[in-house]
Amino acid sequence: MFKTYRIGQIVPSSNTTMETEIPAMLTARQQIRPERFTFHSSRMRMKHVVKEELAAMDAESDRCAIELSDARVDVLGYACLVAIMAMGHGYHRQSEERLKRHTAANGGDAPVITSAGALINGLDVIGAKRIAVVAPYMKPLTELVVDYIRNEGFEVADYRALEIPDNLEVGRHDPEKLPAIVASMDTRNVDAIVLSACVQMPSLPVVAKVEAQTGKPVVTAAIATTYAMLKALNLEPIVPGAGTLLSGAY
Repeated sequence: MFKTYRIGQIVPSSNTTMETEIPAMLTARQQIRPERFTFHSSRMRMKHVVKEELAAMDAESDRCAIELSDARVDVLGYACLVAIMAMGHGYHRQSEERLKRHTAANGGDAPVITSAGALINGLDVIGAKRIAVVAPYMKPLTELVVDYIRNEGFEVADYRALEIPDNLEVGRHDPEKLPAIVASMDTRNVDAIVLSACVQMPSLPVVAKVEAQTGKPVVTAAIATTYAMLKALNLEPIVPGAGTLLSGAY
């Protein structure tokens, strides 16, 4: 008999990728480990990746956490990295604590993962200090994300802002373009590459390709979130084909 875990996701209304990549990783894991996963989402309105919409969207996250705790999910993932990072340095800690309090008050106490906190933690886990970052955001928001990561103690040696303002278009960005984008960056002296600092920009299909191309560990917001979810569930953080962080080495 397999144990089934309920995965809750707090998702921007225009996000189409988090509910694709995280289920893809956890479904792949089902081929090698004796668990099963179901996926449950609650949405926050957001169409354009601008600071005003992100702040308004974040205010809806409390409602989403309560809704998902009604379903007694086993873990919640807040699936918008830039919304958290746009709220100020270290905000992922406040968000995770506040949303967890809501689940507990509703009788459905469950750990809460933010993709922002998960990315920071994932880079720590693999021992990265100096990184390169690819993000789909406009340049000012990308710089805000880079500053947030630097404030957590990492050196961002190089970054690319793809400047896609519409969140639906971010989800339509062809991941096959990412290896060439990384090839245009200076990754010689970095410890890791953040291939997608965004849970909406698809990247999972080319993670192995970019690791082979650069010889560097590749982390994405979705991969880091999956790692953090598995750890929160006390499960081995192993997923086939999902890069170094989920290789079983950590």
